[in-house]
Amino acid sequence: RVLPVVIDKACASPGFSEPRAAVVADTHGTVLEIGFGSGHNLRHYPVTVERLLAVEPAARAIELARPRIERVSFDVEVVGLDGQRLPVDDQSVDCVVSTFTLCTIPDVNAALAEVRRVLRPGGTFHVLEHGLADDEGIQRWQHRVNPIQRRVAGGCHTNRHIPELLAGSGFRWDELHRWYAGRP
Repeated sequence: RVLPVVIDKACASPGFSEPRAAVVADTHGTVLEIGFGSGHNLRHYPVTVERLLAVEPAARAIELARPRIERVSFDVEVVGLDGQRLPVDDQSVDCVVSTFTLCTIPDVNAALAEVRRVLRPGGTFHVLEHGLADDEGIQRWQHRVNPIQRRVAGGCHTNRHIPELLAGSGFRWDELHRWYAGRP
């Protein structure tokens, strides 16, 4: 019950608003969001979204999301707890969104296979994630703190190489922005 509150506060940082808005800007139709959390992406979804299916393991996060859910114009339905086993029909969603979630899912390859399964032909996967840096000095730091990070941040890995995971699962991208926040 405590970690979802901490994550809610941390993810409310103003620095996250612009990247969140950018990652969901082109979503439309039926959207599946894995790692829905407390709904910080909701205010950024465009009017082209008709329905959002939320996957979130923490009941407390959904409680925190209720006021945000009530403010959107589209239906939000919590459909599952586990990004590794999406309770959604094959090829049934137009877009999948994952913001700061792939770092935490225990079997990220299973989750990525599920994303591919549920996307309609021509569907898009929108990802905002931290991960393994390009700089070797930062990588060493990430590998050192990873065991602690996993324990205190709900299983979050600081050292997953997200582009490599996406490419290995058959995803390709039109845009990839990599940047450093300037602090750990």
